Amino acid sequence: MNVPTRRTIVVPDRLALRAHRLRAARAQQQGLQVMTVDQLAARLAGGFVRPIDADSLRVAIQAVLPLTSLGVLEAIKPLPGMVNAAAATLEKVWLAGIDLQGRAGEHVRLDALARLEQAVLAQLPSAMARPTDIAAAANARLMHARAVLGSIDLDGMADVAPCWRQMLLALATEVPMRWIAGARAVPSWLEDSAIEVVRSASEKPEISVVSAATPAHEALEAMRWVRALLASRQALPHEIAIASADPARFDAHLLALREEAGIDLHFVHGVAVATTRDGQAASALADILVHGLSQLKLRRLASLCADAPLLRALPDRWLRVLPAGAALASPQAWERLLARIAPSDWPDGTDHDEALAALAALVHLLQQGAAGADVVGEQLLCGRALSIWRRALVAGPAASLPATIEHMKQDDGLDSCVAVTWMPAAALAGTPRRFVRLLGLNAGQWPRGSVEDGLLPDHVIAADELEWLTRAQQDCRDFSDLMRACKTQAVLSFSRRNDDGRSLGKSPLLTGYKLTEYLLRHATPLHAMSEADRLAARLPEFVCLSLAQATAGCWDDWQSAAVTAHDGAVRPDHPLLQAIADRTHSASSLKRLLRNPIGYLWEYALGWNAPDLAGELLLLDAAAFGNLVHEMLDVALQRLEAGGSLALADEAQVRVVLDEASTVVAANWAARVELPPTAIWRQTLAQARQLGLAALTMDVVPIAFGSAYGEVPFGDAKPKSDAPQPWDISAPVTIAITGTALRISGYIDRLDISHDSQQVRVRDYKTGKLVGKSVVLDGGAEVQRCLYAYAAKAMLGDQVEVRTTLMYPRDGIELELDDPAAAMAELATYLDSAYHSLLAGNCLAGPDTGGGYDKFAFLLPANALGAYCKRKSAAIATVLGDAANVWESQ
Repeated sequence: MNVPTRRTIVVPDRLALRAHRLRAARAQQQGLQVMTVDQLAARLAGGFVRPIDADSLRVAIQAVLPLTSLGVLEAIKPLPGMVNAAAATLEKVWLAGIDLQGRAGEHVRLDALARLEQAVLAQLPSAMARPTDIAAAANARLMHARAVLGSIDLDGMADVAPCWRQMLLALATEVPMRWIAGARAVPSWLEDSAIEVVRSASEKPEISVVSAATPAHEALEAMRWVRALLASRQALPHEIAIASADPARFDAHLLALREEAGIDLHFVHGVAVATTRDGQAASALADILVHGLSQLKLRRLASLCADAPLLRALPDRWLRVLPAGAALASPQAWERLLARIAPSDWPDGTDHDEALAALAALVHLLQQGAAGADVVGEQLLCGRALSIWRRALVAGPAASLPATIEHMKQDDGLDSCVAVTWMPAAALAGTPRRFVRLLGLNAGQWPRGSVEDGLLPDHVIAADELEWLTRAQQDCRDFSDLMRACKTQAVLSFSRRNDDGRSLGKSPLLTGYKLTEYLLRHATPLHAMSEADRLAARLPEFVCLSLAQATAGCWDDWQSAAVTAHDGAVRPDHPLLQAIADRTHSASSLKRLLRNPIGYLWEYALGWNAPDLAGELLLLDAAAFGNLVHEMLDVALQRLEAGGSLALADEAQVRVVLDEASTVVAANWAARVELPPTAIWRQTLAQARQLGLAALTMDVVPIAFGSAYGEVPFGDAKPKSDAPQPWDISAPVTIAITGTALRISGYIDRLDISHDSQQVRVRDYKTGKLVGKSVVLDGGAEVQRCLYAYAAKAMLGDQVEVRTTLMYPRDGIELELDDPAAAMAELATYLDSAYHSLLAGNCLAGPDTGGGYDKFAFLLPANALGAYCKRKSAAIATVLGDAANVWESQ
């Protein structure tokens, strides 16, 4: 029986390890060992010795850091990046062969790191050892090298760390050892050694230099290049590689293009965990624990962690018990919500005591904050998400979990031996491929500038001692090795500008290489990398698609001055038009009908609307502040009327009642919506009280003593409180027009009725400043007063004298409508025209279309107000006819 001769191949990294082992398996080579240099040393050292891996090192540092005094470094121990920085520094020190314990007295930083190293080594398993310790143990067992290792080939190595060099030199005297340099440069420490250097001539690949517009364009062209090689069968996937000195600049672009192109592009250095569902689950939980709980954050977490036991205990569609639009961003808001949840609030309408208890437990758990991160993660996460969570807790403090998770990476599940690879240039230098494309060859980016170590700067330990090659030297060496080792084709790519538009220069490494191609961002590609890219490249084919024809037709219609179907022209008497024309109208819907017919169609016929996303805010916008003042005035008015009468209350009484109303309203808002920071919220409430005082004490248009009501519903609108109402709120209110009547409903801001019920004053509060002169309908933008007058007449009778006003408490001005009857008649005429124009299918743009407050502006061409609306205005006015007259009203 022939016993195979033992042989060992030493490779630079995990990528080369897999490649060599696959080749050995395919060649059925027996007795061959493939390992990295640290594995070689550990194998020779024996005794189950193993190197210190990165994860174990970080776990140990995390454990000993709080208990170890670091002297001058004590102040930075709690910082988020301390664990990673300490691990990186210790790895550099160990690989450089520096004895921290022996140099502890030279500098205070060396003292601190020596204490940290001692604590870490005590924390690690006894089988784990530093590189220098493993090398020393291996040197003591050199006599077993021939039996354990056999002959040794160091293949694909650009260099080895100083801590291993003496061991290799001594090992070469015991067993045959070769340094397979190929076309690479040979390190100087190999000179005059027993290690045989095997050189070969440099390869002569086809080299081209291309200039792209931006890094995103570089990535796109790289994927087109890959697709062309695969489609033409010039190369197999494992023969193609894309690399860069700093892959992080291109990761996001290539990740998106990988999905679009459907090509298995293996990220050798890993993909960000946040790009996966499990990573998003961990990120969602970290966001809640560090930045606080809110409704939006809970909904995100629930969608990602539906398998958590606490969430499985809740009934289906349980999120419906959370009030829409409520931020629920404080513990008090959650307490109030949980206290008022009734059986009818659950989707099935039944009592869920256990579910309510589970929801309360979930909220309590999430409100523990970063201090309970380890416990909360174990209860809410599982599988890979839990693994990510545990790694993040090891990598840094709980308070920095969101940032830690954002920068974490994981394997993408693809095999480098059978896939196209995207990797750092240093990794590709050890395993060259036939077809190589290098990205980011710009000045300052390849080679990159060198940086000092964060914990051991140059004045403590010289940079050339801590790192035998600077980062710039490594980048230059990797580029040189790649150019020598690439066999068939090398494409060198650089960007003319960065993602922000700043001009970039070429890398000095490209000196001597002639520019081959100047790539334009929107040029027709020779080979498309995806379906969308193919259609963009073949315009004759693209224009035959129905989608393209519809898009081109829409664009042409938008550029035309005539009214077309793409401008809102709809088939006359369409059932949906009839339905939305006969709906119960409000002031806002009638204003939209008069001034923005196409927006009226989108909102009420198609049901489109902007999402109401509760979130953190700094200031209330104008609309929200107006709602706050209106609610405060309503509560204050109810209390004043219940205690006697607003007319009999003096200013001091009004102030007291407003303070009480402010407290009530603030509590209601805290339960419903996200509030600004405390100091700003107090100032906002004080400003609202000041406007409320002006509104309740101003009586520019007096009427005889009577009763006052706030937020009065009409037309079957739901009352906002239990306060007594002046009329039957379920009674219909209509505006007569040709052939029918428009039903209206809404709320009167304030209604004053005289003691004899013969005089009525309706007020519309305006919390902004008065701009311009007094108006009646203001082109259809001011319809509230007329609608209030219609409601008062319908509820109290035609004999009642109705006076309508606009109150500006900020300016101390109250504007009365001179002739309410004439204004009501004028509004009815305009509504008659708008109603029948809508039924005729004329859902076109109006004065409010595309404006700053138009929530549907994104559906229109860019700069619609300045170009599209102006271009169409004459034709729209002609088509609308009488319906456009309202825009000229005063």
